[in-house]
Amino acid sequence: MVEASHVLSGQHAGRLDHVWADGPRFTPRTPRVVAARRLHRRRDREATGRFLAEGPQAVREALTVAGGVHELFGTDDALRRHDDLVAAAVAAGVPVSPVTDDGLAALTETVAPQGVVAVCAQRHVPLATALARAPRLVAVLAEIRDPGNAGTVLRTADAAGAGAVVFAGDAVDPYNGKCVRATAGSLFHLDLVRDGDPFAVVAALRAAGLTVFAATGYGDTDLDELADADLAATPGGTPRGLARPTAWLFGSEAHGLPPELAAAADARVRVPLHGRAESLNLAAAAAVCLYASARALRSREPRR
Repeated sequence: MVEASHVLSGQHAGRLDHVWADGPRFTPRTPRVVAARRLHRRRDREATGRFLAEGPQAVREALTVAGGVHELFGTDDALRRHDDLVAAAVAAGVPVSPVTDDGLAALTETVAPQGVVAVCAQRHVPLATALARAPRLVAVLAEIRDPGNAGTVLRTADAAGAGAVVFAGDAVDPYNGKCVRATAGSLFHLDLVRDGDPFAVVAALRAAGLTVFAATGYGDTDLDELADADLAATPGGTPRGLARPTAWLFGSEAHGLPPELAAAADARVRVPLHGRAESLNLAAAAAVCLYASARALRSREPRR
């Protein structure tokens, strides 16, 4: 088997049938596929500084980041259907490598893969770098272990306008395949931070001028009370609730935030439950908190 990879020129970008017609396709045994497949394992992701992004949406967003993609794999059919991805890869000088269906299956973890996978560069930054950009809203995932929930919270934080998401303590690897898929491309939109010391994270956030709220079902402050405090504030005065730069701490699905970490926050906030449900799951509670902050922050912006 002769290894082949195509970096398409601009003149070929619009003639995909011609480009894919000749030459071998990568299989599960092709060295490049074997090397990429190893990125399903955390130790190989850590060793190489790379990870896999699966599906056209994730690949499309990855290609918007300069130097974000090292190689694009795809079946003939998928590369024809997503010729915008091929064109973007070509423009960025990213190798485009056609694979057989079996080769594609070796690179994916889903039952019904969508035909394209990108080898991407890990993109986390130090907390100090993220804070230097003066984010007004930050989500901290403290020791959250479930990759689907973590990815969903990251996606929600992006939608709410957060500037950074911090994976703190013994949290799931944000480059875990399930986590990456759950972000639906949002992984490439905001600052991602990994920090092993959640208490140091809280101290740094506070030093940067952010108010730190701990989301907990046993909080002594009601989320609605925080929102009402801003409504009652003097127009133009200092915000007293959510309308100030804020960081939210979210804890693990099973145990929530460690009591000591919740105590380190400026306030412990509960989401009010008006029905008979015992609680909200992590992703739902995070969405409520982040959007409450987003609305309050936007209310302080000058009207256009």
